[in-house]
Amino acid sequence: MVALTSLSPAPPRPSPSPATPRRRPPPPPHVIPSPHVRSRPAPTVVSATPGATDGYHSTIRSLNSRGRHVPRKSLGQNYMLNSKVNEELVAAAGVEEGDVVLEIGPGTGSLTEALLAAGATVFAVEKDKHMATLVNDRFGSTEQLKIIEEDITKFNVRSHFVPFLEEKSHHSKKYAKVVSNLPFNISTDVVKLLLPTGDVFSDMVLLLQDETALRLADASIQTPEYRPINVFVNFYSEPEYKFKVERTNFFPQPKVDGAVISFKLKNAGDYPPVGSQKSFFSMVNSAFNGKRKMLRKSLQHLCSSSEIEAALTSIGLPVTVISLSLSLSLSHTYTHTHEEKSCA
Repeated sequence: MVALTSLSPAPPRPSPSPATPRRRPPPPPHVIPSPHVRSRPAPTVVSATPGATDGYHSTIRSLNSRGRHVPRKSLGQNYMLNSKVNEELVAAAGVEEGDVVLEIGPGTGSLTEALLAAGATVFAVEKDKHMATLVNDRFGSTEQLKIIEEDITKFNVRSHFVPFLEEKSHHSKKYAKVVSNLPFNISTDVVKLLLPTGDVFSDMVLLLQDETALRLADASIQTPEYRPINVFVNFYSEPEYKFKVERTNFFPQPKVDGAVISFKLKNAGDYPPVGSQKSFFSMVNSAFNGKRKMLRKSLQHLCSSSEIEAALTSIGLPVTVISLSLSLSLSHTYTHTHEEKSCA
């Protein structure tokens, strides 16, 4: 891996002799719409404007200012070098003056800067103590930013974030947003964690691995890519693939492209009375573990066959339906069986 110090601007040198060719600068990073999503209007192509601040050198300076020369691979750190991508990410979330935003993994603070510039108050959760200090040093003078040094996968949103949201909204009912460039290795865990928070957040707009974003937004029940996470996504939100972000926009450059996806969270009042989230997740996972089995067999350790058959009949499905046909109707099955005081 190339050290970041080697990418920092070098001091001026004398003009090279004719025999010494000049080194050409790398092409600017850019964003292109994904060719996989043809049913949606192509988003605006974003590219770095010559002479404009592209976030590249500010990222280098931020890292070097704290003695960090390379990102930590173990934390999945890939820093955004193109400020235009951050601006598009903020625009996709519709961030406005007065919004309260949860940012996960601010890194060097390049997206944080774009969020603050849009007028948002940012609650940033950063696992890396080194980077949390860096962001605090960079924006410490503003009261519009709060940094929490914690692992987001172990973070209790309601106990930590909700009091902050209530304070900033003067104890009136206000929904926040999640806007983040996530480490690819924790993206699914974060989506699962935040999907059932429609009572706190109205929207989540995330930069994920392109393949993951496509699967979450476009997977059909008839495809092999359909997973339990697709049931959760559609149960709690309305997903939409926004645009593709080429890997050349990151340092270090990952082996895959990224993409921005939005989740319009359903209001918690619109959820069926599913009871415990763990029970619902257990039912979904059990069904997927036996895709070729009848649903009444896959779930028999949770409910009796007769209770499952009654629930399936109530929503117009045959009692012999197999788990591969699982869709959002599973939530209605779960609801019905719980209303009949069956599943614990």
